[in-house]
Amino acid sequence: MVKIRLRRMGAKKNPYYRIVVADSHFPRDGRFIEEIGTYDPQNDSAVTIDAEKAKQWIKNGAQPTDTVRGLLKKANVL
Repeated sequence: MVKIRLRRMGAKKNPYYRIVVADSHFPRDGRFIEEIGTYDPQNDSAVTIDAEKAKQWIKNGAQPTDTVRGLLKKANVL
């Protein structure tokens, strides 16, 4: 199953996330198919998402995780 989820980046106690499309069997910070956005919780929850790519992946059957679903709603993609 293909999922849209967060990939953790950044330093210790200073997280920064990339929103990626990945197979559910791949590790959290491992291999992914495509990067579609970023999320910075330290900077007033700054979210940047490529809406076209996100909608296309959802249309093709990718399932967003609960956290990513909330971010997509906040960015008016869903």
